[in-house]
Amino acid sequence: MTAPIMNQPMGGNQQMAGMNEQEQAMVKMMTGAMESCPVKTVISGVMGFGLGGAFGLFMASMSYDSPLTPQGRAIADLPWREQARRGFKDMGARSWSSAKNFGIVGALYSGTECCIEGLRAKNDLTNSVAAGCITGGILGAKAGPQAAAFGCAGFAAFSAAIDAYMRMPSDDD
Repeated sequence: MTAPIMNQPMGGNQQMAGMNEQEQAMVKMMTGAMESCPVKTVISGVMGFGLGGAFGLFMASMSYDSPLTPQGRAIADLPWREQARRGFKDMGARSWSSAKNFGIVGALYSGTECCIEGLRAKNDLTNSVAAGCITGGILGAKAGPQAAAFGCAGFAAFSAAIDAYMRMPSDDD
């Protein structure tokens, strides 16, 4: 039997090797926080907000009114500075709206999936399908029961497809 190497935890965790006890406690605390449902929910919401903002900004910059439509003609008749002001104002409004929506969806899905995983004590495809169904149902509930059912089915199918793809074995192994 070999003796443990000095400054290495008894568990043989190579990542903790060379750290003092305070550093090890800090790493454990940070790891525990990253695995908690509230932290995962907040991180997903913030990341969704950022992604949604970028997506909304991109989509708003790609939409334009043709001078052949009444709205396009009205804008084309304005001075350039006013056209730019209205365009940037529209881009900001669309970006903000998209950011809020993506943030809500990201936080709702992530929090739901984390809670389901904690209750089931398993990490499998069922968690993402159930979280997708609950998220889709909540998002569609304002439009009525039929919309909630379609939202549930749609989000569950999308979640299953994405999770199945993410769980596929990689060729790097």
